[in-house]
Amino acid sequence: MLEMDPVLMSRLLTAFTLGFHIIFATLGVGVPLMISIAEFIGIRRNDPHYLLLARRWARGFVITVAIGVVTGTAIGLQLSLLWPNFMQIAGHVISLPLFMEVFAFFFEAIFLGIYLYTWDRFKNPYVHWSLSIPIVIGGGMSAVFITMVNSFMNTPEGFFLSGEGVAAINPLEAMFNPATPTKVFHVLTSAYLAIAAILAAIAAFHLLRKKTSKYHKKALKLTVTVMFIFSLLTALAGDVSAKFLAEHQPEKLAAAEWHFETEENADLILFGWLNDDNDPVGVIRLPGLLSFLAHGDFNSEVTGLEEFPQEETPPLIVHYMFDLMVTIGMFLVAVSLLYLIFKKVKRVNEHSKWLLWLLVLSGPLGMLAIEFGWLYAELGRQPWILRGIMTVEEGATSSAYVGEMFFLFLGLYAVLGTICIVVLRKLFRNNPAEEELEKKYPTVETEAK
Repeated sequence: MLEMDPVLMSRLLTAFTLGFHIIFATLGVGVPLMISIAEFIGIRRNDPHYLLLARRWARGFVITVAIGVVTGTAIGLQLSLLWPNFMQIAGHVISLPLFMEVFAFFFEAIFLGIYLYTWDRFKNPYVHWSLSIPIVIGGGMSAVFITMVNSFMNTPEGFFLSGEGVAAINPLEAMFNPATPTKVFHVLTSAYLAIAAILAAIAAFHLLRKKTSKYHKKALKLTVTVMFIFSLLTALAGDVSAKFLAEHQPEKLAAAEWHFETEENADLILFGWLNDDNDPVGVIRLPGLLSFLAHGDFNSEVTGLEEFPQEETPPLIVHYMFDLMVTIGMFLVAVSLLYLIFKKVKRVNEHSKWLLWLLVLSGPLGMLAIEFGWLYAELGRQPWILRGIMTVEEGATSSAYVGEMFFLFLGLYAVLGTICIVVLRKLFRNNPAEEELEKKYPTVETEAK
């Protein structure tokens, strides 16, 4: 049998699992907000188009929730199997938010079931809409609690580690560690942004096929408006996060910017590559911007990688993850702003083909930004699994069977991904929105067939 390094395979399996799960976790956070907004507008304006948007989004959302349950369960299983030494500490100190994340998910799932089966059951439609609020809260709090665990891994607090084990545990201090506020802010805003971009991409794609669809035009207007709002909030979250890193994880920020020497008025480096001497080549330099990003002052001093032992610095590949995440974020700001400007300027067609294609591109790019951001967050913490306390190698299992687990889960995710795509296609492809609108609301004028 081919021998595989258990640490490497544990890292690969965890990375693959989280990379797959984060798609459904992001949907679980963002889609409920879009459903709630659409139904509220539909009720307030007495507009069947927005009401149907809420119905159809909710229908598809259920499928992704079901897949997310399986992948989330896999993560819980892998934490104990792959990272037993880490869990000996985390299981005692940070178990409260892990439990609360499960509770938040069940809270979301219970109200989702009630919400789905009570359409048209209340005389006052706002009663049904109010049932969407717990779903939004449950999805958001699920992200908050799990982000607290990740924050703890970056700035572990709330316990004392002695020769006898973990002592003096303060679970609230562990939950509300220094990294929690900025990470929670960034995770929530980026999740809402990514989902708005995905739903906008779907609407734009349908408009490329049927330019006269009122339903998809309203869907595009709603989703791009939300996309623009959260693109600005995500940019703000990124700025706050950079200032946090400069204070608490300077090696992570320095690695992301290939900032090797401590200096004042430090340049922000975009793109490029490293030559054999580890010098940045082919880069775009923005003078003083790294100092401003780190401390709000163009002349401030930014710590370089030279200040840290080489074995405790993150891999320099995180520079590409950071650049891709930021570039996509700026693209989403620009495209959504362009659409809204065109919407206001009557002489310009906001549904022109080139702009619709840019919006279609925004969907997959929005989810890729989530993936790149997660990779930057996790690789940027290396070599630590608990920063300053336990390395990844120290936290991993020594089992020789991790390789078999990897291929087992690889097969599971391939099946789950296929099921998700097939079911969603069956759900919507043979049931176009225009036909459903005509059946559900026959008095509404729909485009001529």
